[in-house]
Amino acid sequence: MSDRKVIVLTGATRGLGRSLVPHFVAAGHTVAGCGRSAAGVADLRSEFGDPHRFMALDVTDAAAVGAWAADVLAAFGPPDLLLNNAALMNPVAPFWEIPAADFDRVIDVNVKGVANVLRAFVPAMVKRQAGVIVNVSSGWGRSTSPEVAPYCASKYAVEGLTLALAQELPKGMAAVPLNPGVIDTDMLRQAWGEAAEEYHPPEHWAKRAAPFLLNLSAKDNGRSLSVG
Repeated sequence: MSDRKVIVLTGATRGLGRSLVPHFVAAGHTVAGCGRSAAGVADLRSEFGDPHRFMALDVTDAAAVGAWAADVLAAFGPPDLLLNNAALMNPVAPFWEIPAADFDRVIDVNVKGVANVLRAFVPAMVKRQAGVIVNVSSGWGRSTSPEVAPYCASKYAVEGLTLALAQELPKGMAAVPLNPGVIDTDMLRQAWGEAAEEYHPPEHWAKRAAPFLLNLSAKDNGRSLSVG
């Protein structure tokens, strides 16, 4: 049996997602990724040709996600690893000062976007009774800080959704909420400014995270994990 995996990755054009792609590709796996940035998708297509596929996509658009999933499933079959990584941070402020539109956008991307991708891919994975689902959570999905209440709410939702999903999956599958740790990404800079520079960049994180993710299996189902 081939050890090569089909990996579906959202939020592939920046931050943690973008840092993972070259590690997955170098390990011989096939990546089907999406991101909101058309320029970022063009860069990925230029650097990583066939058989990899990258699509400009907003995960809040359920119909577009469904069409993307249909294309990926037709080309590669069900993914071995489904990695929901796309996320947004709210403008940093006390909760009552954050406009409703900003709150809605965080929930739409971080929670509803995850749900859209799950609905599009998980039925095929369940039919095959194989595959690992990783929904990227956060330390702020297990604890809280001031001025990031919408983000905390969204990541607590990801934790709960994933752990409930884990109880519904057939044997042979796994659903895992993953805290990636504190990484110097654009989102962290939005929250902490220059203080984010004290932490490792995504490229450093991906060296540890890629093999960690690739080694997840059914034995990890329902475990809230972190990349140390």
